[in-house]
Amino acid sequence: MSDYTQIDSSSLPEQHDHGSSKLPPPSLSQFNGSQQSLQDNSSGRRRGRTIFGLAVFASLFGLIGGIVGAYVERETNLRDANSAATVTQVTSAPVVVASDSANKADSLILLVATRLANSVVTVISTLGEADAGGRAVGTGVVLTSDGEILTNAHVVETATSVVVRFAGETEPRVAKVLATDVGNDLALLKVEVTGLVAATFAKPGSVKIGDAVIAIGYALALDGGPTVTSGIVSAMKRTIETESGALNSLIQTDAAISSGNSGGPLVNLKGEVVGINTAVARGDSESAATNIGFSISVDEVLIVIEQLRAQANGVERREGFLGVGLTGREDGGQGAIITDVRAGSPADSAGIVVNDIVLSVDGEPIDGQAGLVAAIRDAVPGQKVKIEISRNGERMTFEATLAARTS
Repeated sequence: MSDYTQIDSSSLPEQHDHGSSKLPPPSLSQFNGSQQSLQDNSSGRRRGRTIFGLAVFASLFGLIGGIVGAYVERETNLRDANSAATVTQVTSAPVVVASDSANKADSLILLVATRLANSVVTVISTLGEADAGGRAVGTGVVLTSDGEILTNAHVVETATSVVVRFAGETEPRVAKVLATDVGNDLALLKVEVTGLVAATFAKPGSVKIGDAVIAIGYALALDGGPTVTSGIVSAMKRTIETESGALNSLIQTDAAISSGNSGGPLVNLKGEVVGINTAVARGDSESAATNIGFSISVDEVLIVIEQLRAQANGVERREGFLGVGLTGREDGGQGAIITDVRAGSPADSAGIVVNDIVLSVDGEPIDGQAGLVAAIRDAVPGQKVKIEISRNGERMTFEATLAARTS
């Protein structure tokens, strides 16, 4: 195609504008002027092509820029999304932690444990030679500010040496065993220390079933301070048989008691000692035992403490004697059956005969022969006791004045 095109005016289409007058076709002179005019028109076409080329280039550049921009925007959005996920983890709401002001009061158990902290000690006994013997660990209760300490007899019974360690101290203190009562499983120790914090004992007869109690002691000889467990008084006046004999007038509790708790206090919510922890029932292949622990009642403890002090001062410990033979009931009933009455014994003088069933002594129920043995053993010679029996289905009460048990 030439740069110059002749246009016949007759070949141009008519322009129609609905509603307006018809315009005449353009004059040929508008396209066929002088040479100068043709050159001017040619320059205009070149500028038009240049502008068109620039427009196309601009369009292509814009298209490419749009594609690149879209890609950049997509990548940016992905990075922002990833960043947003990371930021969400970092800026999650903080864990709610109570402020100090929320703890307006310490728990009652903590207050009791704190009160008893300086009155409870670890008792460590060496059994046999120091380099070849074993070691027993238990707990003790401070009785006096000048160094008297109470613990279980089975913790120190065969010990060749005994030391105690107070709360907050790292070094043990040598303790002397002043007296023991194996039958009642209590022992009196002494350390040469003054200014100790003595424990407070509850009033005898004040403990009742259902009372909330706390057991404190060095269970399993674990590191740090004593173990604190809580429960209730589950029963009163229990009797059990141990390797050392029968223990009676016991408090039963569901507060957890473990090895090492022996000799430690069972206390009420006032911080008063209501018993000395001594044993726990364990299950076997024939029976299950859950949360059944035993403490020597404060009623019994206070009596035995005075007997131990008397022993420490050289007074011989004498036990009561009734003069009967016993067996347990096999029919599932309560009590101990009299199988023999020694002539001239306190029982004979009181009128007790063979086949009588002893139900209680001084109001304490007897649930087997071990219970009667323990009740009479704890009494002293010359003491009068009231013995309730069942004879041929009839209940009777006899008063016997106990003698001294001989070897």
